[in-house]
Amino acid sequence: MNIKQWLQAEYLPIPLIALMVLTRFHHFGDVLHLPDASLAVFFFAGFYRKKALFPFLLVLAGLIDYIAIANGTSSWCVSSAYIFLIPTYAVMWFSGRYCLAFKSLKMTELAMQFGVMTLATSAAFAISNGSFYLFSGRYTDLSWGQYFERVAMYYPPYVSSALLYILLGYGIMTLITSLPALTASRKKI
Repeated sequence: MNIKQWLQAEYLPIPLIALMVLTRFHHFGDVLHLPDASLAVFFFAGFYRKKALFPFLLVLAGLIDYIAIANGTSSWCVSSAYIFLIPTYAVMWFSGRYCLAFKSLKMTELAMQFGVMTLATSAAFAISNGSFYLFSGRYTDLSWGQYFERVAMYYPPYVSSALLYILLGYGIMTLITSLPALTASRKKI
């Protein structure tokens, strides 16, 4: 099975949906919960190239947030800036589509993909975090110095958890696509 065949498989959205459902209830994670994988889910959904999946995942994210808040999770992050999650996730979606253009596992292409992933995740952070501080109404007297101090606190876990999920996803995808070749070579022995 090559990457193109794997991406055309109808079951691909199921693990993405499951990952979002399992991790989105606790956005930052803690000892008992994994960090939110939504950025990675949208990144890999971009690989899948089914246009209906993007709005479906947006609705799913909103529904999960609604259920989480209804069951006691803090609604602190839900504000008028919540709408900016659409361009946040669109950045990840389009970066996934772009990274599909890289066909080999050569070091130069892997480095370029990692650069795109890092840039996309940083842009997603800038959109979601910046819009929250500018438009949520929660920080009316926050100076830019204070804002950048808070950015320094939230940026590393935001980017590192998304990149970790994406790298794990690449590893799983590589393993799945290489299994037929491995089993074929064992049959020859």
